[in-house]
Amino acid sequence: MTPAVRSVALLAALGVGWFVAAQWGLRGVDESAAYGFFITALLGFGLYASTSGIEIAEFRRQFRTVVIAVTLGVLAKVVLIFGVMYLVYREPWHLILAVAVAQIDPLSVAAMRAKSRMSASAKALLSAWASFDDPITVLLTVYITSFALQGGAVGGFGAFSVNFLLNLALAGGAFVVWRVVRRHVAGDRGRLGRVLVRTALVLAVLAVGFVAVQFSLLLALALIGLFFRPDLGRCVDGLAEVGLFAATVAVGLVLAAEFSWALAVVGALLGAAAFLSQGVVALVLTVPRRWRGDRVRLCLGQQNGLTAIILALLLEPKFPGAIAVVAPAVVVVNLLHALANGAYDRLQPPGVRVGGLAAAGKPSVPVSSRPRVPAPLAPAAFRRVERAR
Repeated sequence: MTPAVRSVALLAALGVGWFVAAQWGLRGVDESAAYGFFITALLGFGLYASTSGIEIAEFRRQFRTVVIAVTLGVLAKVVLIFGVMYLVYREPWHLILAVAVAQIDPLSVAAMRAKSRMSASAKALLSAWASFDDPITVLLTVYITSFALQGGAVGGFGAFSVNFLLNLALAGGAFVVWRVVRRHVAGDRGRLGRVLVRTALVLAVLAVGFVAVQFSLLLALALIGLFFRPDLGRCVDGLAEVGLFAATVAVGLVLAAEFSWALAVVGALLGAAAFLSQGVVALVLTVPRRWRGDRVRLCLGQQNGLTAIILALLLEPKFPGAIAVVAPAVVVVNLLHALANGAYDRLQPPGVRVGGLAAAGKPSVPVSSRPRVPAPLAPAAFRRVERAR
């Protein structure tokens, strides 16, 4: 699916949700328990899909840069986005919206990766960055929301600490189960045995996922995605795409009652600030010479999708209007991404240096600067020279 077709399909899904809500007069959909569970499950699956799809070897090679990007980088982006919003609107609660759009959508990065002209190292960095900043922004959103609703009480941090420890405990239990099942995989090489083991792994992931969603232990799902990986081919990526469309329909259900042009303008500014913040942070992270050929593309790498949408849906009951701001912001970010990267591709001449290689995959040495090597004499010409001597 090309980016253009994907964008049209997502807008159509948004329209479906909007039409259903308007046709049946649905109001307060986001306040129902079933809706909350559904959205939390989508968010948990999105976190699992983002970390289960990352290449561990590539992640290890870029570990230091990735850690800086998903910790200090995310915090810096939040500060920059909130700074722009606060200068214009003077609304402290915009800090939570800044967190919701600070991450990079891993599904969009995966979809664009095959056609990207970045080097392999830059693709690995952006993929790992997108996969691991999702859990960080989810944790920040949960903590800041709890902190704000309790008026800055210390109890909010205590609850956050307990929740963090429970996440680690659930992930640790899943790790033990994975090690036990892995021994059976090593001992049984038959086809039936592999099918049974794969089925057991899928059931174990679903069980952990249900517990995580039921008790809001979503970080555990991101952690188990690093090791608990049943061999399902591209099924997880396909389900993640389905989840994105389902979340978009859910946005339409809420947005039909919440949309206003005033909030859409706020969302447009939020999206522009998010896109620009990526440029600033990536510019700082790519100071080393090895990133010189990919620097601009990493600066233009901001995309938003499933996580930003679902975080907005989770925030809507506590902060009415959140979805009406974040939904336009997601549209603006992805539009700026498409326009900026398309313009940069057109401005670059053929054979331009990309990560040390030309666009065609050959060394980017201009023809005029290559050393001249005399052409070898043909055999007939060589004999004529010998006779002349």
